[in-house]
Amino acid sequence: MEESFKKILFDPVTGKLVMLGLGFLVIAAGVHLLKRLVGRTLQTGDARYRARKFVTLFGYLAALLLASIVFSSKLGQLTVAFGVAGAGIAFALQEVIASVAGWGAVSFGGFYSPGDRVQLGGIKGDVIDIGILRTTLMECGQWVNADLYNGRIVRVANSFVFKEPVFNYSADFPFLWDEIVIPVKYGSDRALARELFLGVAHEVVGEFTQIARNSWDELVKKYLIEDAQVGPVLTMVANDNWIEYTLRYVVDYKKRRSVKDRLFTGILDRIDASGGRVGLASATFHLVEAPVFDVRVTGTPGAGS
Repeated sequence: MEESFKKILFDPVTGKLVMLGLGFLVIAAGVHLLKRLVGRTLQTGDARYRARKFVTLFGYLAALLLASIVFSSKLGQLTVAFGVAGAGIAFALQEVIASVAGWGAVSFGGFYSPGDRVQLGGIKGDVIDIGILRTTLMECGQWVNADLYNGRIVRVANSFVFKEPVFNYSADFPFLWDEIVIPVKYGSDRALARELFLGVAHEVVGEFTQIARNSWDELVKKYLIEDAQVGPVLTMVANDNWIEYTLRYVVDYKKRRSVKDRLFTGILDRIDASGGRVGLASATFHLVEAPVFDVRVTGTPGAGS
């Protein structure tokens, strides 16, 4: 028993494992100190996040380099063993391997970056962290409307980038097309209605138009895509109940709700100030009185008893 313990204690492999463990501890301590230094030095959140990610990646590379140096003389002997074990490990950890591959695709393929608003695996939110195995989102929607945060933090496996579409709301074109519908009653001044609605649209979303135009021009140069109208567009449809105007416009992907509120507020104020020349339509339901039913009962009560 004592001889076996001595063999293990003085075995060269044991010494290398101890050296490797100590080296890992030193690297971990160095990474921790560097992260704290970065947090104190850098002021902006984006620069601080990226610097911490770089320090973490540097730590992994340093650990891998240390392991290769310590076991450099044994690598040839361990090749066969690694080959046999690798097949079993690959099968057992296929989801993990796919997630690591997804991390590589996300990091170098431009799928999304921290701060982007995306939809992954049916979950919509802002990317707040990209790890080796999972992407962390601050979720939007569900029981909260208009793309607002609901407070849940969701971690999605990176392997989803190979299985499902990745919707990015803010990559090359950080704007969305949105629209509102305004029902106007028949008899209104249609020319004035068009002037009022477009005037409000230019006042509210005009700030986005030129920026969106520049972004769209860059998108046309990068991809095979047709040009598009980024300024406010108003279309009209006449149906059985009222005249329906649809106002289409571009908006910053994070300001849809506030912009829609400003548009409706401005439109209602303009309609009120039109002196009745333009009026909103509404559905009216007329309840018809039910007819009187004349029910007559024949026969003598108790008959046949």
